[in-house]
Amino acid sequence: MMKTIKALQLIKKEKKRSKWKHAIYLILALGMLIYALPLISFDPGAGWMSLFGAVWAAFAFMVVGAHLHFLLGVNEEKQRALEAVRRAKLRDWQSKLLKKDWQVESKQG
Repeated sequence: MMKTIKALQLIKKEKKRSKWKHAIYLILALGMLIYALPLISFDPGAGWMSLFGAVWAAFAFMVVGAHLHFLLGVNEEKQRALEAVRRAKLRDWQSKLLKKDWQVESKQG
């Protein structure tokens, strides 16, 4: 029991550290976007430079979105829901297994 509590405390500490890392990366990505977007030429005659600028901006926005997704805890909610489903399936499986064992024992006895 004590090992479980210590493990949970370590996980919480690691998540806090990880959230700081994502916050810093989010700020850096936003800073790059704020700096670069005015410098990128989206004129129709710019050709490959416009395409490169648009693709670069799209990837930068995806990076920002990924860090926001993590910081807002969307994954945590999904993980909790999946864990609840796993626990329910395990309980179901265990109860079916116990019923089979009980039936086998009652037939033998």
